[in-house]
Amino acid sequence: MIELGQHATFIAAAYIGVFAGIAGLSLWAVFDSRRTTRRLEELGDRRR
Repeated sequence: MIELGQHATFIAAAYIGVFAGIAGLSLWAVFDSRRTTRRLEELGDRRR
């Protein structure tokens, strides 16, 4: 295993933060897409 030394806590926290940020952005994109699709259907967009 790689020895991280005294900076192991910071490195782990950085990876967790990046993972949480990417997961949050991905979820936001999915929910926003669903909301936009629903709104377009309400407005009568039938291009599908």
